[in-house]
Amino acid sequence: MALEYREWNEGDDLALLEIWGGPETLPAEQFRAALAPSSNQPWRRCIVAEDVVDGVRIPVAAGVVHEASLHPERLWAYIEVARDHRREGVGATLLTMLRREAGNSPSGVSKLRSKVEPDTAGAAFAAAAGLAPIQRSQLVVVEPEPLSLPRFGDGSEEAASERVEDLATGSVELSEVVGKYYSHVHHWDSPGELSIATVQRLFLHDLTGAHGAIVLRAPKASAFGQGVPTTRKGKIQAFAISYAQGNSDEPSDVFLGHDPQLSAEDAAAAVRDLLALIAYQHPVLLEVDESMTALRTVLGPLLESGKAHVRGADTLIVSD
Repeated sequence: MALEYREWNEGDDLALLEIWGGPETLPAEQFRAALAPSSNQPWRRCIVAEDVVDGVRIPVAAGVVHEASLHPERLWAYIEVARDHRREGVGATLLTMLRREAGNSPSGVSKLRSKVEPDTAGAAFAAAAGLAPIQRSQLVVVEPEPLSLPRFGDGSEEAASERVEDLATGSVELSEVVGKYYSHVHHWDSPGELSIATVQRLFLHDLTGAHGAIVLRAPKASAFGQGVPTTRKGKIQAFAISYAQGNSDEPSDVFLGHDPQLSAEDAAAAVRDLLALIAYQHPVLLEVDESMTALRTVLGPLLESGKAHVRGADTLIVSD
């Protein structure tokens, strides 16, 4: 009997897990959370393929397309098919149906994007469907004491405290730099300008797991107010936001970035100094895109020397 296709129903996730087993890749693990009933707020369409075995309907594949809170010029899409039903056109049929749904999205956006690991069934399917890589990212673990500690000013604690600061994750100043940096390194996917509220919600809110931030500032700038010399804090040059980990033995998950207005040389120097500080006693885990040039400049020699290593497979973002 031919497969039948229908909208996602409550309980399909448990039925499909029995058929699929554990996720084959990290993107599969992440995307499975997007499989849910169709909705309009936020916009999402999810379709299930059912087989019939001895009169019993069994979900064997599913696909979802949904709008993105960031990068609104493309829709996220994901398809997964049970191993024993692959190479039978099920994925292609689901993709055709998802494209039809995407053509009716209220935003008018129809371009698709997804994530795959190189040299996998998902990557081969994406290539056959005309989705080409637009970005590559890696998870990099930096070992303790990867770099010599920076020396600030005269080397005193006072000089260091002027440059390095623990900052509340609710800081507007921090939010502004984080938003500008994210837009800067994701220019390839048109994130646009991020509001303070959006940055807070996606990167700095307690619900994201963010539990601490440290910043590297430029040297204090002198100023004169009513003829009296004063000092003010230097601008944030680099930031590191740490996220809660369930296992204290694991490397700290860190989002490390810099002021995008810095020159390439100054950006690399700021990232290098902050990385030396945050990884001095405990390993850190960084997600690194090809577009993060300052971070990649710093990590390159560490990867070559063995003071850092890539965890798992690379991730490709593929798109129409």
